[in-house]
Amino acid sequence: MEGMAGQKSSLAWAVNISAFLLVLLWTIPTLGLFVSSFRDRDQISTSGWWQSFSGSEQTGFVRSGVAGDQVQQDGLYVIEGSAVQGTQALKAWGTGARNPAEYQPGDTADLGDGISLTVAEDGAYRLTSAQPFEITRGERIFTTTVSPPSFTTENYNRVLTAGGLGRAFMNTMTVTIPATVIPILIAAFAAYALAWMQFPGRALLTACVVGLLVVPLQVALIPLLRLHNELGIGKGYLGIWLAHTGFGLPLAVYLLRNYMVGLPREVIESARVDGATEFQIFRRIILPLSFPALASFAIFQFLWVWNDLLVATVFLGNTREQLVMTGLLRELMGSRGGEWEILATSAFISIAVPLLVFFAMQKYLVRGLLAGSVKGG
Repeated sequence: MEGMAGQKSSLAWAVNISAFLLVLLWTIPTLGLFVSSFRDRDQISTSGWWQSFSGSEQTGFVRSGVAGDQVQQDGLYVIEGSAVQGTQALKAWGTGARNPAEYQPGDTADLGDGISLTVAEDGAYRLTSAQPFEITRGERIFTTTVSPPSFTTENYNRVLTAGGLGRAFMNTMTVTIPATVIPILIAAFAAYALAWMQFPGRALLTACVVGLLVVPLQVALIPLLRLHNELGIGKGYLGIWLAHTGFGLPLAVYLLRNYMVGLPREVIESARVDGATEFQIFRRIILPLSFPALASFAIFQFLWVWNDLLVATVFLGNTREQLVMTGLLRELMGSRGGEWEILATSAFISIAVPLLVFFAMQKYLVRGLLAGSVKGG
């Protein structure tokens, strides 16, 4: 029979394909963001990141020289110049907006009145006439060019050398570390009580914790800020630590409680028989065995607090001395948020520390998330 111990389930291939698709769905946008962080504003606005590895095609126009630029050669009056810039390669050209790719490089166009225009493959144009030119505004030359792939580190240089980045980094660390440790300490005690201690109302408290998981934090921002002001806490590190602790506690208690419930009952009962107090059981048995769940929540809480902007803006402020990294990077994007190259670069700079935390503790993540999902017989 399929699905029994020691036999591979027939749905294993579906699970593998689903996992691969999920990884792909996360990897492709991340790759696009990474590539965009090395492109300038013009490249981002004119083409997608997937086109950055091949030449990008652009259409535009330039104006030829005027009468004052003409020279006389072999009985003809000539105006010369270049219709392309930098490393652009000419693909086609034209003399009107309706058909900007009417001619191929090297072709000659008759503009009338004895005037002819030739654009070479290297983009050099030659405007000739048997009579002296009297034009005061140059002729328009429409070009279709192909620019080779190009990348720049100017975006990273701009973000990394921005004023106040070091201070913002320290502010973010000052907020994130306590806001990760405090809820873990409180939630560990609460989870142990809900899992292994008998007292009236335990089930009701557990239901309240589950219910708080669905409460949007945006609903509590203003009432909580008013409470902080009434208590004299105001805007500062203590206020934001308490805010993040309150917002993170329901998930922490729920996750840790589910894990602790699945720990072997015999070990805990044996410790009680040997005369161990509840605190000794918690400190010497529960905490070491619950490290995967503690690490899982620490990863989630660290990522949430590190990337937070809303709570930091409400409870900490927007002065240069109080700005966290997300607030400083927001200012670098401009008042209208249109500098997409800065957004992409800032994203990768800001995730450097969370990535280190994730890879350092990833082996505990799955074990902690699956806590309580399977019960032993």
